[in-house]
Amino acid sequence: MESSEELAEIVARMAAGTGPVAVDAERASGYRYTQRAYLVQLRRAGAGTVMIDPLPLDDLRTLDTALADTEWVLHAASQDLPCLAELGMRPRRLFDTELAARLAGLERVGLAALTESMLGFSLEKHHSAADWSTRPLPDSWLTYAALDVELLTDLRDLLAAELDRQGKAAWAAEEFAALVAGADRPPRVRADPWRRTSGIHRVRGARAQSRVRALWYARDGVAARRDSAPGRVLPDSAIVAAAEADPKDERTLLAIPGFGGRSVRRLAKIWLDALDQARALPDDALPVNQPVEGPPPPHRWAERDPVAAARLARCRSVVVGTAETHRLPPENLISPDYIRRLAWSPPDDISAQTVSDTLRGFGARNWQVTLIANQLAAILPAPLSD
Repeated sequence: MESSEELAEIVARMAAGTGPVAVDAERASGYRYTQRAYLVQLRRAGAGTVMIDPLPLDDLRTLDTALADTEWVLHAASQDLPCLAELGMRPRRLFDTELAARLAGLERVGLAALTESMLGFSLEKHHSAADWSTRPLPDSWLTYAALDVELLTDLRDLLAAELDRQGKAAWAAEEFAALVAGADRPPRVRADPWRRTSGIHRVRGARAQSRVRALWYARDGVAARRDSAPGRVLPDSAIVAAAEADPKDERTLLAIPGFGGRSVRRLAKIWLDALDQARALPDDALPVNQPVEGPPPPHRWAERDPVAAARLARCRSVVVGTAETHRLPPENLISPDYIRRLAWSPPDDISAQTVSDTLRGFGARNWQVTLIANQLAAILPAPLSD
């Protein structure tokens, strides 16, 4: 479907359908600069399966309105919700089959694995990393995309029954509600995104880091103009190598691994200009290490605060033991970040109530707090033998 007239027909079909609607979106991660959706697939009883090319359309708000009172079924919803929101589509209720499988304690939670183990059907996944910005899309890709929503509602029903059997339906409801609430929040903008360059830990000194920063932003500008994934313009490894070598001329630059390709060579002036700009910076304009919010990395705790390190070990023991008892991955029982923050800076007056309040302040759900707050409050104080 590519036109507004066809969209109107799909909206009418979906509005006339019954029950939950299975929703999926295909992006072009690794190929394009943005994480926009290049294909949206839906399936609903009484409406069948539809696939929408969102590129020629302004948005999908009319479809969103038609599905406002409908539960959406997605797999790994957090991956698709941002690109759907860009199209004006935000669920009011949802069921995430991947998250449901995790809460149910299933070992393999990928869509293909769940479909095979619970429904007995095998899904082809060889197009999962395809460039979905390709036009026209091959028929085999469209078939693959349609299958991603074909069995989602059946899978949803089986997982819902399993969660109910295990007494975890209310837990899942809280998790799904949190996903819905998160879909309305603006995307988080990272401070100093260049610091996430892979391999940057090898770059020593503020001057060399300024070269990483300059090359990162130069690459980002090219990637945005081309609508290309930054790594396809210039790999992180090349940025790090150039930051370490600090080449002054094109010949030296092109000898660095990662700069030898034809498309990269054509941009040599951009890379050299970026390095010149970094070289010309006064000392007071060089990158400085920003204070880290929250606790330091756990591997530094033993040296910086042995008492806190011991607290963290006791907290982790509680989380792992409780997760095993309830057949949950520990990271789904409670965010590891919440546990680190609690262990690094516990409440002054440790009690079940103050620990509960602290965890809720971090964002923990009620079911999570109910399962572990009492145990954490009991082990947070140092035992007499410490």
